[in-house]
Amino acid sequence: MTAHSHPSRPVILGQNQYGKAENRVVKITRDGGTHHIKDLNVSVALSGDLEEVHLSGSNAHCLPTDTTKNTVFAFAKEYGIESAEQFGIHLARHFVTSQEPIKQARIRIEEYAWDRIASSDSNSRFIGADEVNHSFVRKGQETRLTEITYDGEKWQVISGLKDLIVMNSTNSEFWGYIKDKYTTLKEAHDRILATEVSGRWRFNWTDDDQRMPNWERSYEQVKKHMLQAFAETYSLSLQQTLYQMGARVINNRSEIDEIRFSLPNKHHFLVDLEPFGLKNDNEVYYAADRPYGLIEATVLRDGVEARIPVDLTNL
Repeated sequence: MTAHSHPSRPVILGQNQYGKAENRVVKITRDGGTHHIKDLNVSVALSGDLEEVHLSGSNAHCLPTDTTKNTVFAFAKEYGIESAEQFGIHLARHFVTSQEPIKQARIRIEEYAWDRIASSDSNSRFIGADEVNHSFVRKGQETRLTEITYDGEKWQVISGLKDLIVMNSTNSEFWGYIKDKYTTLKEAHDRILATEVSGRWRFNWTDDDQRMPNWERSYEQVKKHMLQAFAETYSLSLQQTLYQMGARVINNRSEIDEIRFSLPNKHHFLVDLEPFGLKNDNEVYYAADRPYGLIEATVLRDGVEARIPVDLTNL
């Protein structure tokens, strides 16, 4: 008899969670005429004593997902949004401590940044406007990420970013690799290195007795170290660059114990201009969108256990 039709083995409910995903909340803070924007996409996932809602359909332990949505918007007003992390921590604590059946909350947040539009010199301003401090342009760079998990005792905060596209137009080589009968790639001693950074980093803040990191400053600094390492590493492989980026963050930010990168190698191939009698001296490239090399690795503090999920890309 095959395993899946074995009569003596009952079906059981495995891991489960529910909540309202992708609540788009925009909070404007008015400091006189100067306005500040926090623009978040908040997903709530709750788990706990939820067997009956699945097995019998009893909703006695079910907080409606509509209520989790309302809570997100109410909390934006009640607590403001100091940082994505702080906001997620408020939400997670609320769901776990206010609802007996809910034992764990996971809050995932994407944050979209906005830049202030600088106003022109006074003589060309429209009538009635002094200093313009309420106009913004959405930043086209990266999306900031955070994931907060709370079980009533321990916190896990994994923050990060995605869609940060960077390029070195030189100081990158790739040669000395394995060559077999399927290898056609020519060795490169001066190539473009470009990638779209997707990174996640885990904080060592895990309980309320510890001093909480300054989330906003931490994000700025991690991004700074990551970009400086990318720029300053003379690269013999994207793997080497990845490791330097991670090591720079771990060495400079004591609040972070682990960082994982997923870096697609955005290939730039030299175009063959010989048919037109032109010499291509590392000047004209074809930017290929696929297939692409995908380089992934975790860099962690010595003695620390890795906890960031390995499969962030699904590729």
